[in-house]
Amino acid sequence: MLVTNALMERFTPLFFNANFCEAASREGWQAYRGELTLKEGEIADAQGRRKPPLNILKQVVLLTAEDRLKLVAGSLDELQEFPLFMDRFGDALDPGATVVLFTVNIPDGFHTLVKGAKLHFIPMVQGMVWTELAELLALDKGDFKGQSAADKVVTLYQAAAEHDFKLPASTIDAALQSTNDARRENHGAI
Repeated sequence: MLVTNALMERFTPLFFNANFCEAASREGWQAYRGELTLKEGEIADAQGRRKPPLNILKQVVLLTAEDRLKLVAGSLDELQEFPLFMDRFGDALDPGATVVLFTVNIPDGFHTLVKGAKLHFIPMVQGMVWTELAELLALDKGDFKGQSAADKVVTLYQAAAEHDFKLPASTIDAALQSTNDARRENHGAI
């Protein structure tokens, strides 16, 4: 896993179940896919090793450029975890960043602005972030053909930055008043 910019280096300790972290063909741009720790587990032993994270942002698609976050997509189990996200990543958000958080316990999608970044919250109890976002942006396999893993993230970012998500505006506080008790639906081998 090659880390090429200071921001990605700062996030490296938060990587959990990393799929890849690599430079894109654009100078200074780097992409990551995996999961990110929102809240670390307790220290487990005298060597300082930690228990598994208490909260994670799942199925993350992350793009950095010039030490700013350009794209963050992932899945939250609860909207109540959003302050943990902001504590970890809020100061690194580019004013023009696109953040798409598929959230299990919200009944309706909404968008808001935080530090100039466009945040889109979309309900999702099952599905994969990459697949759902690519479908929402009307991207198909042909749009990614021949690209490196990192350049595929750049393509996703460019489509997301130009996309009209058609979600009503809301505040996080207002959305927190309407959360539900939905849980992630996982379907695996039987």
